[in-house]
Amino acid sequence: MEITEHVKTLAREGELLAEVAERAGTDSAVPTCPGWRVTDLLRHTGSVHRWATAYVAERRLEPLGFPDAPELVGGELLAWFREGHADLVRTLNEAPADVQCWTFLPTAPPSPVAFWARRQAHETTVHRMDAEAALGVLFSAVEPEFAEDGVDELLTGFHARPRSRVRTSEPKVVRVRAADTSGVWTVHLSAAPARTVRGDTGEAADCELTGEAAWLYAALWNRLPLAGPGVTGDVALARLWTDTAGI
Repeated sequence: MEITEHVKTLAREGELLAEVAERAGTDSAVPTCPGWRVTDLLRHTGSVHRWATAYVAERRLEPLGFPDAPELVGGELLAWFREGHADLVRTLNEAPADVQCWTFLPTAPPSPVAFWARRQAHETTVHRMDAEAALGVLFSAVEPEFAEDGVDELLTGFHARPRSRVRTSEPKVVRVRAADTSGVWTVHLSAAPARTVRGDTGEAADCELTGEAAWLYAALWNRLPLAGPGVTGDVALARLWTDTAGI
C-alpha cells in the first residue's frame, strides 16, 4: 500500500476511535484490553501518536521513551487525543519522502515515512476496535488489502523480534491463508523467534488458519477469538497464539 493510503486510513480510524470512545464514555471498561478503561485507551494511543510524530518531525535517529499522558478526563482527554492524532496525520502528509529517522521492525516498508504511516495506521485501527468493544458494537469493516497488510506486518515484523513469546519446544509450522486476497504466510515456530515466509512453501502445516483477511487481522491481534472452522490441524497452536502473542 502507498503512504498516502496508510495516512488516509490513519486519519479515518483516529477520528472514528475518538467518536466511538466519546459515545462509550471514558470510564467504560475495554473488554479487549483487560484492566483498561477508555481513559487508558485514549492516553495510550494519544501518547503513541505523539511518540511517532516526534521521530518524523524531529528526524530522531535514536529510540525515545513514550511521552507521559496528561491526567485529563472526559472531554479534555478527547480533545488532547484528537489534537495529537491530527498533528501526526499532518506531519506524515507534509514529511519529505527522504526523511531519515528511527524505526523498529526487522522488516519494514522502503522508507521511514512509509514505516510510520503503516505502523500508525494499524496501531490506530486495532485500538479503534478496542473502543468499539467498549461501546459493545460490532467492529467496523476493515478493507481486505489493508487487513492483509496488517497481518503481514504482524507476522513478518512484530513476531520476528526477539521479544516475541510465540515459541514452541519442538519445531512447528503454521500456515495463514487469507481467503479473499492473495495473502499466504508460512510461520515456522520453534524455541527461537518465529520465522515467517510469505507464500505457501509447500511443506506440511501442523495448523492452518484460513479466513477473510479482516478476520485474520482481528484474530491474530487477539481482538476476536482465534477459533472456529477456519482453524484446522493442531488447534493447540492457535491457543498458544492467543496466550502468548500479546504485544
